[in-house]
Amino acid sequence: MPVDKTTAATDLLTASHPIAWNGRVLGVQPRIDLMRSFDERSHSYLGYLLVVDGHVDGVARQFTVRIGPGMQAKHAIRAGDVLAGVARLPAAPAREAADLYRASGLRFEVRGPKPSLAGPPWTLLSPLLEIYRERGHRRLDSRTYDAKCRSCSWGCRMPVEIIIDQWAPDRREHRFETFCYGPKSCPSYRPGPMRKVPGRKGMSWTEEDWVDEDATAHRRADD
Repeated sequence: MPVDKTTAATDLLTASHPIAWNGRVLGVQPRIDLMRSFDERSHSYLGYLLVVDGHVDGVARQFTVRIGPGMQAKHAIRAGDVLAGVARLPAAPAREAADLYRASGLRFEVRGPKPSLAGPPWTLLSPLLEIYRERGHRRLDSRTYDAKCRSCSWGCRMPVEIIIDQWAPDRREHRFETFCYGPKSCPSYRPGPMRKVPGRKGMSWTEEDWVDEDATAHRRADD
């Protein structure tokens, strides 16, 4: 996530009122939560993230805006669209992938070109959330995501909630992890290091490569 270096952007972090934003959409990605408990995991498919280059409350920056599946179904937002609207800062940033959420008052200033099938990065019209669920994902190196995949329709930055101890469910940690739902043959793809999940009494579980292989075994290299 870009770090703002201006006083105005710092003030923005403490704002609680609706915030005006506008800019050009660079890409649309899924908004998915991941829950981990040692070697178990589950996903919540919540909506989409607009990756935008523009202004938030008058401050120039790149940022993300969370929208619901209904809004995306209605407007079919795509890369190249120039939009404006209002939204709010998340109440719990450690648990929210978007810089802004609860978007409303959306209006189109320019409609972007028809989506292209060329990639990477792929900026096709965002698939239904069910498609992401069916495809399954592989872990994606966070540096690769930041450098090459932030606008790709198949990239995803997930907020992760970790239940450390099932016998003490209030003991939880939060972090972010990046994943790829795209073709296995993508030349930009880098898995990065295997991820460790902390558990009770200092134990940890390593999510090895076979987990990704199993999750995407039904797909061919170019699918």
